[in-house]
Amino acid sequence: MIKKSRAEVSYGKIFAISAPIMLASAGQNVVTLADSFFLGRVGDAEFGAIGFVGVFYLIVAAIGYGFSRGGQIMIARREGEGDLDGVAKATYSLLYFELALAVLMFLLMYFGAYYFFAAFVNSDVIFYKSLEYLDYRMWGVFFSYLGVGIIAFYSGIARTTFIFIDTLILGATNIFFNYTLIFGKFGFPEMGIAGAGLASTIAEIVAFVAFLIYIFFDTNLRKYRLFRLPKVDIDIIKTQFKIAGPIVAQMVVGLGSWFIFFSIVENLGERDMAAANMVRVIYLMLSIPCWGFCSGINTLVSQEIGRGRIDQVFPITHKTAWLCFISTMLLTLLLFIFPDAIMSAIRPDSSLIYDIARPTLPILAVILVLFSVGSIYFNGMAGTGATQVGLYIQIICAVVYLMYIYTVIEVINGGLVLAWTAEILYWVIMIGLTLWYFFSRRWMGIKV
Repeated sequence: MIKKSRAEVSYGKIFAISAPIMLASAGQNVVTLADSFFLGRVGDAEFGAIGFVGVFYLIVAAIGYGFSRGGQIMIARREGEGDLDGVAKATYSLLYFELALAVLMFLLMYFGAYYFFAAFVNSDVIFYKSLEYLDYRMWGVFFSYLGVGIIAFYSGIARTTFIFIDTLILGATNIFFNYTLIFGKFGFPEMGIAGAGLASTIAEIVAFVAFLIYIFFDTNLRKYRLFRLPKVDIDIIKTQFKIAGPIVAQMVVGLGSWFIFFSIVENLGERDMAAANMVRVIYLMLSIPCWGFCSGINTLVSQEIGRGRIDQVFPITHKTAWLCFISTMLLTLLLFIFPDAIMSAIRPDSSLIYDIARPTLPILAVILVLFSVGSIYFNGMAGTGATQVGLYIQIICAVVYLMYIYTVIEVINGGLVLAWTAEILYWVIMIGLTLWYFFSRRWMGIKV
């Protein structure tokens, strides 16, 4: 039975929770964007390589982030129920799991990256520069995974302000060390693409330490009794894994499809690879609002269900979709007012790349329209706990997406511009299937 709530969640509350996460998403993307920005001033090979290995590491980061989203949904549900001990137990269970997962992912990268890249990369230059970057970047996985666990806690209890501050620390540290280590400034060695990997790792360490200091002095956390380490609760970890497993699989399938996209595009040559990376960087920049609102809708939907106010799920999702659409379109408008300025800021003095990338920009605008709305409904559905259904939807979309890209590039030689239209097809299918399930109300009664 649906419990009628007395007050609807306002646009203001949605924005207040989502905005810091949105800005945090900007900071997380700064790590990727700063690498591309500085390496774009080194050469086409470095710029193309960071596009390839950058997507690979996004997959690694997405695995930890995906599991944190499952923990966030559980933390938000316990917070909505007023179960403070449950919040603490869910938080520590998430952190224990993230640490174990970080060890596993590090070992896989350390021993398996060479063979993995060898299976996908044809260019020796791209291959060795990718490994050079990853040699230093892989060490950051421990701090990244524990960091997203802490962010999941603060997002789950809807206290997101310091996430933004910590993100500024992350971004500023990354930019400083990118500049000094890539080009050898202020007495630091000139490391090139390896310097970008080391800079990102240093930034994650500094941001993690800053968060620990903040937690120690945060008196508002006393009610959760977080400084009493609980025993490992296997049952809670299993529940979180059940919730998060499909989310992680969704992200791996989605970003894995993108990784395969870049490995196929690599066959077109280094110029097309660099142009594809330029479009990817612009895509990441303009999709920043979406990531913040996606995390916000996870928390809001799960909290309202925990409070028994299931009638608020649809209004919250609709309002969040509108806010996300408007925010994304305002950013996208800048792309059409200053296209050359934006592209030259990413990769200066490369008119040939501009000529390849420029025709893709109108397609990118259509993609962002669909992404800004579809991602909110998809994550609103995830907030209800229907993550298994989300996985099925993601797999269907990814299979169609990859078949389309392979046909365009390998069969009909359609080129880079036509290949990017695969994203439109992907989001049309995603939106259709998500809305069908979401409005069927089959998610009601799912236990988290």
